[in-house]
Amino acid sequence: MSPAPMSEARAREEIVRVGRSLFERGYVHATAGNISVRLADGYLITPTDACLGTLDPARLARLDAQGRQTGGDPASKTLALHRRIYEASAGTAAPAGCVVHSHSTHLVACSLRADPAAAELLPPLTPYFVMKVGRVPHIPYHRPGAPEAAEAVARAIARHAEAGHPIRAVMLARLGPNVWHDTPAAAMATLEELEETARLWLLAPAAPLNTAQIDELRRAFNAFW
Repeated sequence: MSPAPMSEARAREEIVRVGRSLFERGYVHATAGNISVRLADGYLITPTDACLGTLDPARLARLDAQGRQTGGDPASKTLALHRRIYEASAGTAAPAGCVVHSHSTHLVACSLRADPAAAELLPPLTPYFVMKVGRVPHIPYHRPGAPEAAEAVARAIARHAEAGHPIRAVMLARLGPNVWHDTPAAAMATLEELEETARLWLLAPAAPLNTAQIDELRRAFNAFW
């Protein structure tokens, strides 16, 4: 069941707050990254080439349910990808109410080191990664804004949902993660856990949790892994 959309006024406040927090802590830089929120009758998304640290709530791009812009500055070029995430995740156990895209340093570094054919970016290193994030498909490289990337992400969401482990994040090769959750605050927390796991993996590559340990997390915490 999809999360109930938040009010537009609240969504504007939260996008600005989360954007500033991510920028000030180095999860995004310059004009990289974007945030969107699903509304009852459409979407809000950060403008193209906007700095997430200095967003103006009144200038966020406003779109109707069909993705047509009805207000604000021109929408981010990743709008098509965000909309596909909302659509593809709607019938899963991890539906999106907010989508956050960043170019987080350690995650991009992991992608640069990864086998281009790798199905997932990171192994199940820590219990909190398994519980709070789950599997993270590694999507082959496409240029920013490419429609092929949006379709690849939608297929990954469907494939993992059918296998019984719905996802809350994907990693776009060489670009950065797209993370989603009920609210901007929850999506930000998921991104934080994901980036921390990437940092640990680069600092200390280790054996993953074993099957019995992961099964225990599934039973105790309803982990999606």
